[in-house]
Amino acid sequence: MNYYKNKKILVIGGTGTIGTKMVQELLKLEPLVIRIFSRDEYKQFIMQNSIKDLSKLRFLIGDVRDYDRVERAMDGIDIVFNLAAMKHVPACEYNPTEAIKTNVEGMENVIRAATYHKVQCVLFTSSDKAISPVNAYGATKLLAEKLVQAANYSKGSIRTKFVVVRFGNVMGSRGSVIPFFKEQILNNGEITVTDGKMTRFMMTQRQAVNLTLIAAEKALGGEVFVLKMPVILLNDLAEVVIEETCSLYRLSKNEIKIREIGLRAGEKMFEELMTKEEAHYAYDLENMFAVTPVNFDRIKYQNFYLNSKRAELKSYTSSEANPINKEQIRKIIIEENLL
Repeated sequence: MNYYKNKKILVIGGTGTIGTKMVQELLKLEPLVIRIFSRDEYKQFIMQNSIKDLSKLRFLIGDVRDYDRVERAMDGIDIVFNLAAMKHVPACEYNPTEAIKTNVEGMENVIRAATYHKVQCVLFTSSDKAISPVNAYGATKLLAEKLVQAANYSKGSIRTKFVVVRFGNVMGSRGSVIPFFKEQILNNGEITVTDGKMTRFMMTQRQAVNLTLIAAEKALGGEVFVLKMPVILLNDLAEVVIEETCSLYRLSKNEIKIREIGLRAGEKMFEELMTKEEAHYAYDLENMFAVTPVNFDRIKYQNFYLNSKRAELKSYTSSEANPINKEQIRKIIIEENLL
């Protein structure tokens, strides 16, 4: 990826799970400098002590809600990744104004600063929960997606391209279900699941980072990129985590119970990657889809993706896909060292 060579890069929310992995991958691509922007000084301390060569890294304390700080951090930058988010569904549901400040107003700050500094590319990380949202988190991500696409359309003569990637559930990320299940097994001797029949699109941290890096390089601007992801049945995932954790820590798997507790505030039984309406404007790029804006510059995108095939016209929901089996789940968990 020569796109990143000798570039100045800003990673907002750069000390999170995806941010940390992204910085590690970006360092291999020979950037000039990477600025890591986050509000958690302890995570920055941990990150500083986990990376051997810090010569290309700059650590900045700040909050995406603070425009002045974001604008200062973006001075001289070529590429911006905005990974900052309030993403815990119940927390957003009970504190929607706080979710708006980070997920929506924070994205507005990034767009304003990027426009001011005329950066080359801004990439925003969204979520499959933005599709037909029933919770505050998904609604804020949907609105942020729309802000990004509108910014790309109305940018005038500046060079900045604004791009979105839409994540599924990232396996092993902070606060995600696999480390939570493991902790429950070791501390409580049981796993609590909301509903075993729940299905989710799952992606690994490596896939999330690769999707993001490729999207920023290949996009025309204004697209939403969506990785083709496997669907996992929650009960199958719970059983595999029990089996592997018990094997790892020499526990009896027969003593670990699965207890259903019902859906949490704002949760759905299934998720969607792309609506049928979006599929009208989406292109199949083998490992991912590029969803072009519904309302802007249709001819421009048709010409840009002239040699790409159209996505199949359907709704891409986890309820209609065949979940992968337990052995396939086990293979992912072992290969990605998620326990």
